[in-house]
Amino acid sequence: MPLNRRKFLKKSAVTGAGVAIAGAAAAPSAQAAEAGKPAGKPVRQPKRYALTVLGTTDLHGHVFNWDYFKDAEYKDAAGNAQGLARISTLVNQIRKEKGRENTLLLDAGDTIQGTPLTYYYAKVDPITAKGGPVHPMAQAMNAIGYDAAALGNHEFNYGIETLRKFESQLRFPLLGANAVDAKTLKPAFQPYVMKTFCVKGAPPVKVAVLGLTNPGIAIWDKAYVQGKLAFPGLEEQAAKWVPKLKSLGADVVIVSAHSGSSGTSSYGDQLPYVENSAALVAQQVPDIDAILVGHAHVEIPELRVTNAKTGRTVVLSEPLAYAERLSVFDVELVFEKGKWVVESVSSKVLNSNSVADDPKITKLLGDEHAKVVAYVNQVVGTATETLTTVEARYKDAAIIDLITKVQEDVVKAALAGGSYASLPVIAQASPFSRTSEIPAGDVTIRDLSSLYVYDNTLVAKLLTGAQLRAYLEFSAQYFVQTAADAVVDPEKLTNAGGRPDYNYDYVSGLSYEIDVAQAAGSRIKNVTYGGVALDDAQQFVLAVNNYRANGGGAFPHVAAAQELWAESTEIRTRIAEWVTAKGVLDPKDFASVDWKLTRDGTPVF
Repeated sequence: MPLNRRKFLKKSAVTGAGVAIAGAAAAPSAQAAEAGKPAGKPVRQPKRYALTVLGTTDLHGHVFNWDYFKDAEYKDAAGNAQGLARISTLVNQIRKEKGRENTLLLDAGDTIQGTPLTYYYAKVDPITAKGGPVHPMAQAMNAIGYDAAALGNHEFNYGIETLRKFESQLRFPLLGANAVDAKTLKPAFQPYVMKTFCVKGAPPVKVAVLGLTNPGIAIWDKAYVQGKLAFPGLEEQAAKWVPKLKSLGADVVIVSAHSGSSGTSSYGDQLPYVENSAALVAQQVPDIDAILVGHAHVEIPELRVTNAKTGRTVVLSEPLAYAERLSVFDVELVFEKGKWVVESVSSKVLNSNSVADDPKITKLLGDEHAKVVAYVNQVVGTATETLTTVEARYKDAAIIDLITKVQEDVVKAALAGGSYASLPVIAQASPFSRTSEIPAGDVTIRDLSSLYVYDNTLVAKLLTGAQLRAYLEFSAQYFVQTAADAVVDPEKLTNAGGRPDYNYDYVSGLSYEIDVAQAAGSRIKNVTYGGVALDDAQQFVLAVNNYRANGGGAFPHVAAAQELWAESTEIRTRIAEWVTAKGVLDPKDFASVDWKLTRDGTPVF
């Protein structure tokens, strides 16, 4: 599907969303305050209207409260529930209470990646095939009745063709004002939608929804978007579009932003834009009333930000990911001096564990769910012992060595016979999950998928020994500095400064120590390759996932390093192929102790 096939502005985004009919009426006239006195002239009460905006984000393919990796109903220690089937029940309840005609339902992105369900309909039975299926997320969101959704960065993980096909299957617009054509810089997706709500005895209320996505897409999915799409900053594009929306008569401006509120970035200084800039948008751009926040996977019932230019308060809310929460914005308007004015905005989140699945959704997607359950339970090999990630954050775990071994083998095969075939190949991998387990006995696709939960692909980069040393030093910032004589609590040893597990890397093929008694930047000790001290000038091929290769996590040198090879097959697929070919998963074929934590030379464990 051509990238510029949608001339959405010609369709009139102002009215293309349709008109909702609301039933809010003027309040009755006041009577004389004191009984017994003659009634005076009736006091005209101002017209009022109450709008309820509902929002989800980072659904990541969660339709049901089901853990495909465990082949069981989802459970966690906090008692959360997941899935659009639960959200549908909450939405139905609120629509019944408020009147469907007085509500908007939005999403802030990251919809079509994240579970075996979404992988299956992108790769195994792809929606892009001739006569292919309708994506389960499109079916569910259409059935629930979403009004609009913003693009998330993970929408691009399967390429533009898959994204465009998904977009075509939706009965609501997919918004991205800052997803522009790389050559013309014109919007490549619909920037906004305008909804009109009718009020008895008063002019209609016009509500604009502006969609903004994450500029990090240019880095994380460079292979798909480079030269085709560009992603300018959210603040810049909001400042461009919000005045246009007001000039078109918007009484309320809602932003659906796939961007967190913290003001931080995970890709360093490679782009002049802030990754998590929702609060900055609220602070810098006038005339926004509320922002549905996404991307960061944190729960924000209500965050109030003062706009620096107007002094007005902007209300932000981010519901927890995977459909565990639903944000609810209550917007109160009053008609005065010939126009609607937003009088107040408040927000909260509702917990989806408080309701049951909507049977309409479970019936609608029961067949698709059953197909994916059967797929992930296919046996591809046998494990000689149980492998787990429980201690993988702070001990060299064999289960992570499986990932690096597969990556090394794939890259070696790809470079064989070429000019770089003689260089040593090493690999990185992160302990993505703290609960993944490959049990002794039959190994299934779901066992291996739980080990590698992202749809990353493999890249080969050329680095020197000195660059790898700097790479390891940067990775070691993950550990909390712990004095040599202090008691070690493994649960408090990692995630220094809030650094997530996926931004800590093992590097196979080298042997090294991480001295956590030292300050960050001085922790990597005794680095060797092949039993001798690492030569800073020696060249290596690093087998690395595309997220890291493109700059994700801001690790030094790797993004700028020469790329020798890359492919589009997911690493998790390569792991399944490797295990299938071996038949038997035995640690002696892939495990090695490459690193350990120390304090002043003494092992921590």
